[in-house]
Amino acid sequence: MKITQVLHISLGSNIGNRLDFIQKAIHETYTTIGDVVSISGIYQTPAWGFDSDDFYNACIVVHTFYSTAEVLDLLMKIETLLGRKRGDAKEYQARTIDLDIIFSSEGRIETKDLIVPHPALQDRRFVLEPLAEIAGKEEHPILKQTVSQLLQNTTDTSEINKTEEKLINPKDAYRLSQFQYLTIEGNIGAGKTSLAKLIAGEFNAKLILERFADNPFLPKFYEDMERYAFPLEMSFLADRYQRLQEDIAQFDLFTDFVVSDYDVFKSMIFAKVTLQEEEFILYKRVFDLMYRNLAKPGMYIYLYQNTERLLENIKKRGRDYEQKIPAEYLDRINKGYLQFIKSQSAFNAKIIDVSALDFIANRSDYISILEEICN
Repeated sequence: MKITQVLHISLGSNIGNRLDFIQKAIHETYTTIGDVVSISGIYQTPAWGFDSDDFYNACIVVHTFYSTAEVLDLLMKIETLLGRKRGDAKEYQARTIDLDIIFSSEGRIETKDLIVPHPALQDRRFVLEPLAEIAGKEEHPILKQTVSQLLQNTTDTSEINKTEEKLINPKDAYRLSQFQYLTIEGNIGAGKTSLAKLIAGEFNAKLILERFADNPFLPKFYEDMERYAFPLEMSFLADRYQRLQEDIAQFDLFTDFVVSDYDVFKSMIFAKVTLQEEEFILYKRVFDLMYRNLAKPGMYIYLYQNTERLLENIKKRGRDYEQKIPAEYLDRINKGYLQFIKSQSAFNAKIIDVSALDFIANRSDYISILEEICN
């Protein structure tokens, strides 16, 4: 998974419905760039450097997988989308929306198109006021002062007034916590763990991840499936049951939002594919005793990937013991999951086809998954 960048962005508008333009800019930032972690209040300020109507100004903190240079391009597209007209004149102008990168976790950046930290930050109270509200302890990497200190020491004496207007975080529209316990499932290499981590991080959820890297039977199974299927599936069942029971016991499913990247029922699906008939009958008896005691997810998501894409993902992540997994085995696992979901009429489940999506590289793909979950 890519490393997350942290960006501080200022927003300003002094044409038309200023609040609406800023709100739309935050929405577009969320859907195309990354998670909007913090939003300041709205500050009304006089036009700085030219005569015009007062501005509305705000600041946001964004977490993104894109580089700062890529974010700059995306912000300019948002400005264009919201009617920003860029003339040839070098002087300041009124605008529907103005989006500037103030800080980046990449540190100092100086190119023809971008300078970070913003070179005039310390002289602009209309940026410092809202920024101090949400990132007062952030230190300027060159001036070695926090934002709060910069605000205290600025020579800008402009009159800044905080308004009663409120901005809405776009992710509040995705009420994932309504499910209380959300399970993301999928075939080998489908991306279930990556998606579970994204959702948990963005929506402040408790995260439960399957831990099986130390299973001694797994590499042996991929070498000789028939011989090692039963000990592998029994060890997985015992481990999943114990860990899931322990993990869920830490949380209150009535007050906590929990996201997991597996459900213990996957043991049945894999076992039905790998075990001989007599072995499976015995296995199912043990499974039924365990399963009845576990909490069931409020929403069960199955990420469907076609087999070709699964093999590509498996090869890309480079686990040696997975490289010999046959396509036929993945096909059977997919069919097992789909049959399970169809057989559970009381189960709140959704199948989301992600074969053509890359929700790590493309923010819009991730947003489309959130919309499918919630709709």
